[in-house]
Amino acid sequence: MTGLLSANLGLLWTDLPVPDAVRAAAAAGFGAVEFQWPYDTAAAVVRAALEETGLPAISLNAPAGDLAAGDFGLAALPGRAAEALEGVDQAIAYADAIGARFVHVLAGRAAGAEAREALIQVLRRAVDRAAAADLDLLIEPKNSRDVPGYHLTTMEEALAVLEAVAHPRLRIMFDCYHMAHATEDVAGLFARHAPLVAHVQIAGFPGRRAPDTGDLDYVRLLQAILAAGYSGSVGAEYVPRGAVEAGLGWMPALRGVLAAPAG
Repeated sequence: MTGLLSANLGLLWTDLPVPDAVRAAAAAGFGAVEFQWPYDTAAAVVRAALEETGLPAISLNAPAGDLAAGDFGLAALPGRAAEALEGVDQAIAYADAIGARFVHVLAGRAAGAEAREALIQVLRRAVDRAAAADLDLLIEPKNSRDVPGYHLTTMEEALAVLEAVAHPRLRIMFDCYHMAHATEDVAGLFARHAPLVAHVQIAGFPGRRAPDTGDLDYVRLLQAILAAGYSGSVGAEYVPRGAVEAGLGWMPALRGVLAAPAG
């Protein structure tokens, strides 16, 4: 899956059933897809669409809890470890059924040392389950403007969790949009921690629109990310303006960056 542009179907083609969104991503020229919460669609149906189009699945999120009630993940919520682990098990089974590589475990909205310890304990148990299925777990720092109260808001916090869990199958999802809220030197931040990053995501900053909008020059940024040793896929996780197909002018340049010979 080296060098592929991946369509995040949690934000792109959300008006379509998941199998049709997979087909739309293939028709638009994406080389892979990733999901947020596809669980309302049977895994066998999604797998059939993936096989039909030839697109690999990169990742999906573990269940987030009750979004309407304010949940945005469960793993760092004291007293909800059993629910969090049940969700991870569901995600692992679904990922295995569709051939996805990564499960993103959302920490949730919680603060303090008790929440940090809850997250570490859940991940210690969950990562062994993922490893048994030959999957990696991901955690992701998120900016506090878009996700107020989220437990992981900086790379340093996420790295401390990785150090505490100490398992090679737990890695970082590096979302350039979220990291741009924390630093003007996104490329430098990535380079310092590149070996721990399993997946990269992109969106325009600060508006989370298409990657060719806003302040981040993704041609240069992705060149720097590749130069730092990254060889995985790059997920487009942005909010489109209108029809997705009308806003894909950014794709050729970034696809060219990813296809360029190393060195």
